[in-house]
Amino acid sequence: ATVGVEVHPLVFYTNKGPIRFNVWDTAGQEKLGGLRDGYYIQGQCGIIMFDVTSRVTYKNVPNWHRDLTRVCPNIPIVMCGNKVDIKDRKVKAKTIVFHRKKNLQYYDISAKSN
Repeated sequence: ATVGVEVHPLVFYTNKGPIRFNVWDTAGQEKLGGLRDGYYIQGQCGIIMFDVTSRVTYKNVPNWHRDLTRVCPNIPIVMCGNKVDIKDRKVKAKTIVFHRKKNLQYYDISAKSN
């Protein structure tokens, strides 16, 4: 679990030259999220990620989206459900609908296996 924030610079090499993404991994736990809004300042895109093995993380998605769009209006945002490699999935695919209301792209992912 992330405590506070971790910053991971990622460089992608394209035919237009390198693109550097500074990925700010903010704390998901609400008790550690007090500084999160400050980390969002000047954000140019967002990934809202929740854990499909934990219903409470999906329940926090609307709050995270609200906070992110309040600080960074009109940035591109995608939503990801992580840990799909784990058999004991608590957040079923048919219950994941928030992205539709906000017109976000959604991806099932596994940080471990893909």
